[in-house]
Amino acid sequence: MRVAQNVSALDLDEYQQAARQVLRHPLITASYPDRTTLPLVRKWASQLRVDLAETLGYTLVSNGDTVRLRRVQDTLDATHPAHTRARKHFDRRRYAYLVLALSVLGRAGTQIALSELADAVAAEAGRVDGLGMDTERKPDRDAFVDAVAWLETRGALRMADGSAVDWVNDPEHAEALYDIDREITGAVYAPTRVLQHLNSVTDLLGDAASAGPAQGINAERRRTGRRARRLALEQPVVYYADVDEGLRGQLRSPALAEDLERLTGLPLERRAEGVALINTGGRLTDITFPGTGTVAQAALLLCARIAGYLTFSLHRVEKLPAATATERLADASARIDAALPARSGVTALLADAADAAATDSAVQPSAAAPPGDALPSGDVVAEATKAAGREATYPFLSDSWLRAELTKLIEEFGSGMSERQIADPAGLLDDALNLLSNVGFVARTDGGALILPLLARYRGVTAQLKETIK
Repeated sequence: MRVAQNVSALDLDEYQQAARQVLRHPLITASYPDRTTLPLVRKWASQLRVDLAETLGYTLVSNGDTVRLRRVQDTLDATHPAHTRARKHFDRRRYAYLVLALSVLGRAGTQIALSELADAVAAEAGRVDGLGMDTERKPDRDAFVDAVAWLETRGALRMADGSAVDWVNDPEHAEALYDIDREITGAVYAPTRVLQHLNSVTDLLGDAASAGPAQGINAERRRTGRRARRLALEQPVVYYADVDEGLRGQLRSPALAEDLERLTGLPLERRAEGVALINTGGRLTDITFPGTGTVAQAALLLCARIAGYLTFSLHRVEKLPAATATERLADASARIDAALPARSGVTALLADAADAAATDSAVQPSAAAPPGDALPSGDVVAEATKAAGREATYPFLSDSWLRAELTKLIEEFGSGMSERQIADPAGLLDDALNLLSNVGFVARTDGGALILPLLARYRGVTAQLKETIK
């Protein structure tokens, strides 16, 4: 079935705008992300519901003044954090307060005072080892109000009277009163699986609907196609060397490009190393690159230095394999699972049953996937190939080389950068490399970074930074 099958050529642009809004904002309300988005999405909800389910395996739920997209996650992704009032990433304490606030609001009436919500969250937080919340401490009040503000931005809470800022600064003499929108609070957190029965964070991944008995080769092909589309849509770049042969074939399929381009209005670019959905105008991303600010500027200039260096020195640079997607997932899930509480009796029984089933299936014969085809590379930093029997390797640059180049960039362009950030070159380098890692340009490793093919897109970049007024 063709994506947007019942959408005319004249309406296609508006339909794609609605699709991008749903994909970028999985929760849409009358006020979030703005007042024009909900009417637009509701107009196309029926077609979007069909296309998102068939193309990506996603479920679109529309109730009253709330639209909720339930995604299928195939990997752990730390690049979509919640933000504080000061646009900083939520830390673990703020996430915990947010979840506890939702729990309290689920048992509340139609209104709640900020101090009442704070006391209830503090009582719940006190039962969690290592968390706690003391309303006498301003840092705890700040963290709590950041969680409340996140809910308020989405319309789950609406200020009826008072001021949250005044309460943070003087809780003895200030107060705030909120109206509770129960429809939105219910839509914010609606897990598709019973969390008490999970043995690992990886149990949240994958399509639960496809976890049943095998349904034939055509059903498996559809599931693989949906996963390939999700990867191309959700990841800045998908390298062929990082996926198995089945996904590689789907990523190369002309149908995948046609489906995603017709759904989002964005072109899919193919290179020898992989595919990337080109996000022109920043219409479908929460990380814009190139971007503004010292970190983004330093990262872009560092890209140009790296690409220029590898143009003439690639033959002298050591090449190393990067961790595979499976290895990265195993490492991240192990760190997260280490914090899980002791399993309940029911969970232990379910885990034992799952382990037994896995053992039984492990002894069954299976067809081995054929080795990957050779992938010739045309980019200067792209000697990463996945030929039969040969592991993909990438140029390795050490932390010392990267620090030296960043120091030169600060000397040349520092007058246009933030004084606070250039005063900490190590921190600036760490932030720049994290940004480049998030957009698929580098893979961080012990002692340095592996340079991935997409970085070559920004070779030859030049910059002129405006001098800041000191």
